[in-house]
Amino acid sequence: MDDFEDTREIHLEEPTDRADRPEITELSQKGYLCLKEKKYEEALDFFRKILHIEPENNYALVGIGDAARKQGKYEEAIQFYETCLKYHPANSYALFGLADCYKGIRNYGKAIELWIQYLHHDPNNVTVLTRIADAYRKVKNLQKSKEMYERVLEIEKDNPYALIGLGHLYFDFKEYDKALHYWERMIQAHPDSIDIRLLTSIGNCFRKMKAYRRGIEYFSRALEKEKDNFYALFGLADCYRGLNQHEESLTYWNRILEKDPQNKVILTRVGDAFRAMGKIAQAEEFYRKALNIEFDAYAVLGLALIAKEKGRFQEALESLEQFRKTDPKNARLYVEIADCYLRMGEKEKALAVVSAALKGGIHNTHLTELFEKLHREVKES
Repeated sequence: MDDFEDTREIHLEEPTDRADRPEITELSQKGYLCLKEKKYEEALDFFRKILHIEPENNYALVGIGDAARKQGKYEEAIQFYETCLKYHPANSYALFGLADCYKGIRNYGKAIELWIQYLHHDPNNVTVLTRIADAYRKVKNLQKSKEMYERVLEIEKDNPYALIGLGHLYFDFKEYDKALHYWERMIQAHPDSIDIRLLTSIGNCFRKMKAYRRGIEYFSRALEKEKDNFYALFGLADCYRGLNQHEESLTYWNRILEKDPQNKVILTRVGDAFRAMGKIAQAEEFYRKALNIEFDAYAVLGLALIAKEKGRFQEALESLEQFRKTDPKNARLYVEIADCYLRMGEKEKALAVVSAALKGGIHNTHLTELFEKLHREVKES
């Protein structure tokens, strides 16, 4: 999900008249006007003409770098920014563009290094500070990211990028209450700038905290802004699933399928909803639809659970073993395998499965309780 990184630009100052080379000033001004209008090829023509006259011109080198960067041609842009810095080591605009290129190719360490150099020229630039914070968040450095966002908030009390960034930072580390604090502060500080992504992010926080009704509130607000938004529809469906309101959840799963009928994850969720409602034929139909598109472990699990409920224990075990190959650390899987053996009257095999799971480092309250119960019963028999 898009997470609101600060993508604001730092623009090069308008070229000023040069009495010695007025044609360069004119070409620079035309080139930067084309950049603003996203006429990149025209901008490049003007900047190349400048380099023909003056090969080390900083406006032209940065301008060509910017044109390439804005088109996602990061490697090409890097060459021009580095050339500019070779001739003009203190050029902060080349530093900024170069850092953004390294961010674009996901070399966050290099990007951070360059942005920190930029801060030597302008230590309180919130655009650069939020970029550094965003990059530290990408590399999972909680403390450094937090420090940078908080530094932004010291300069600009309710900076939206810092508030949103801190929310995502805490969300990434599963500290949902802290994430909510910053996102709700964002809504209070900027009520006219509430983006659909912010609403779905808050909804996801409540969903992760199992506060499903609060999640429904925010996902519904998001749908009012964009009626077919995937994240809002998914969030609503999953919240209703959490509340065991499976008919309601089906409404939203089906709305996703109207737009994306080949989505195997959603097909499996529809199968789960029908199974929970006791509509086994429909559940099997959707699990098989998912598997016809591509292997899906949870569709296999769904079919295994149906087979188990129908008393086809060997078939269920085969499917559960297939699932285990893709998700060997799933605690529920071992509970279901053990339950199959118990229904087949093979208590010792059930105990062996649970025991092997616990020895393999798979810890779960239900699994531990089941082991203790089976161990006691086998010992007494």
